[in-house]
Amino acid sequence: MSPGWARRIRRPLWFMTGACCLVFVDLAGAGELPPPPSGMEAVSDAQLFLDLVVNRMNTGRVVAVEQRGGRLYVPVATLRETGMNLPQGLGTEVDLEGLPGLHSEYDSAGQRLLLDVPPDWLPEQFVGNRQAYPRTPALSSFGALFNYDLYLNDTDDAGTYLAAWNEVRVFDSWGTLSNTGQYRRTLSGDAAGSLDNGYLRYDTAWRYSDDDRMLTYEAGDVVSGALPWSNSVRLGGVQFSRDFAVRPDLVTYPLPQFAGEAAVPSSVDLFINGYKSSSADLQPGPYTLTNIPFINGAGEAVVVTTDALGRQVSTTVPFYVTSSLLQKGLSDFSVSAGTLRREYGLKDFSYGPGVTSGSLRYGVSDAFTLESHAEAAEALTLGGVGGNLRLGNFGVLNTAVSQSRFDGDTGQQLSVGYQYSSQRYSFSWQRLQRRDRYADLSVIDTPYASLSRRSEQATLSVNLERWGSLGAGYFDIRAADDTRTRLLNLTWSKPLWRNSSFYLSANREIGDSNWAVQAQLVIPFDLYGSLAVSSERSKTGQSQQRVNFSRAVPIEGGVGFNLGYARGDGADYRQADLTWRLQSVQLQAGVYGTSEAETRWADASGSLVWMDHQVFAANRIDDAFVVVSTDGFADIPVRYENQQVGRTDRNGHLLVPWSSAYYRGKYEIDPLNLPANVRSPNVEQRIAVRRGSGYLLEFPLSRVVAASVVLVDAQQRELPLGSGVLHEQSGARTVVGWDGLVYLENLSAENSLQVTLAGGKTCKTQFSVDVNQDQVPLIGPLVCQ
Repeated sequence: MSPGWARRIRRPLWFMTGACCLVFVDLAGAGELPPPPSGMEAVSDAQLFLDLVVNRMNTGRVVAVEQRGGRLYVPVATLRETGMNLPQGLGTEVDLEGLPGLHSEYDSAGQRLLLDVPPDWLPEQFVGNRQAYPRTPALSSFGALFNYDLYLNDTDDAGTYLAAWNEVRVFDSWGTLSNTGQYRRTLSGDAAGSLDNGYLRYDTAWRYSDDDRMLTYEAGDVVSGALPWSNSVRLGGVQFSRDFAVRPDLVTYPLPQFAGEAAVPSSVDLFINGYKSSSADLQPGPYTLTNIPFINGAGEAVVVTTDALGRQVSTTVPFYVTSSLLQKGLSDFSVSAGTLRREYGLKDFSYGPGVTSGSLRYGVSDAFTLESHAEAAEALTLGGVGGNLRLGNFGVLNTAVSQSRFDGDTGQQLSVGYQYSSQRYSFSWQRLQRRDRYADLSVIDTPYASLSRRSEQATLSVNLERWGSLGAGYFDIRAADDTRTRLLNLTWSKPLWRNSSFYLSANREIGDSNWAVQAQLVIPFDLYGSLAVSSERSKTGQSQQRVNFSRAVPIEGGVGFNLGYARGDGADYRQADLTWRLQSVQLQAGVYGTSEAETRWADASGSLVWMDHQVFAANRIDDAFVVVSTDGFADIPVRYENQQVGRTDRNGHLLVPWSSAYYRGKYEIDPLNLPANVRSPNVEQRIAVRRGSGYLLEFPLSRVVAASVVLVDAQQRELPLGSGVLHEQSGARTVVGWDGLVYLENLSAENSLQVTLAGGKTCKTQFSVDVNQDQVPLIGPLVCQ
């Protein structure tokens, strides 16, 4: 076609496409055609219902969009319902093209509204959970516990005596009532040693803990609460205190938080000190990482975000964590009142003047914890205030000042210290200075007692990596009579081949030119024991060499031993002892001494538990415990934290003595050995037990009297499939299965069945079963007439 011919053709051409569509083509202006109209221009005013996608993330919402004059309008409330933080004063709807910072796009093919907004417009997300594990309310059942420790000692030059320590506890949901004491009897030897014969009471107290509010109430013999710069005393009275130990699922000290923004859906990886700590998926918007591991000291965190296209952004953040601080808004306190305990360990009941004591810690911020302490007695008043301040990433500074007035004389105490810890080294320094006649409750009832005038200590430890670790300590104490003691201690330890290690220490009193030195080599032999060889030299110049071979007692029970020999400056020392741990008791016996004088001893310790009308014997129980009950079914395996701990006895009980108070432990039974007609609806439970008490954990097992019955008619033909069956004694209904088989439960000794056949006809039959059977019998064929 020539150009001239094309210019002469200027009439429109119509082409039929498909069956109903016409397309107009202007051949003369083919090179100057305008672009085809867009969907918005084709339909200028309309209401659209579109999927909302924000920063490439589908919100899962369908929103109504008004299109007017080629522009899109969305209700402001609709966008704010998605969590979007829009500027104020926008009215009821917003023009998407007229809002600064927002970019919109209409995807007509996918019927989507695509929005791109600044990340800080989107809702903040917190990644992680700072609880150690899900909380389980602690439980307690009614019961009693008796702990005992019998010790027999026979010495060549001092005679023989028997000591029996004991603890009695009674517990229930109202708390724990306990009493401790010791009975001693001289069997032979010096009569002067019999002056302390008889029973001596130590402590009697009632305690109740409210784990919802983290409070503990105590009455009886208690130990007052104290701060690092104050002293505790024994009282006969009451105490009310915050108790974080009842909530081990919580972290009380402030952990670092790492914040950032994600423009698009991404993933985030957290590395702490070079080790990967966690991974999580992020939605667009600001985020805060709270799943920080429970660490202490200085460290470095690396936060790596990766978007859908694989692009990574890495941020390195140094941090410092210390458990000496409280989280912002958290408080810790203790208030006690009573009379001072006198001659503890010497007399049963000896109490002095009435006193009160109180301590408080409060997290003012995540970087500063306020402390205060007060004491009062008839002749004493004392008050003090202090705090712990985190110096950014450079450690923690602590300081406190207090003043007392005792018998008309005043005194002051100043405490200041600094701590820093990192992976490579740690340093600690603490100084306590007292002036004039400073006094507290620890000295007001003790004749001629007084507090030291000054104490100072500094410690340093350095990790030398493959060269081991080095430690140094300096201690300086000036007593009330102005005598001064200064000690210097140096240590070095290094791992050797396999699990062997070498330890070297040296210490001296400054002002004395002689050092006391000790070197020790420890060589373990796996499960067979470990060998320790050491040589030491005292500051007086005496030397001694020691060799010791020992094997620890396995946790699950068994035999352990310890053999030792030492020789130095013409004298020798020998020792040997054996430990046998059974499920119900721990037995020990041994001998030690020199060739001139030997001491022989024996010990038996354990616990007796009374719960659910039965007595159990076990090793000594210092904390909580659980008694598992299987409703009288014997020989059922029981697992604690996925480890089998035993089988139920003939009464269907098993004592698990290793439970930690308030820990959410997992207990399981294995029902595989149960008879076929015994049901076990629950084979796993997670519970927590109160401190010092026990809990009866029941796994309900039920025996089902069941039978499979074959029904036939008078001609010995199986009844038709699907025929209705009524057990008249229980009212239960079922149907006939294949081969005339019917399975029935909750049967009686004598049973009657009524069967409804096709067409409405009925028939009956009877049978007997043994209600004490352990299996599901097959009965029949029974003729239904």
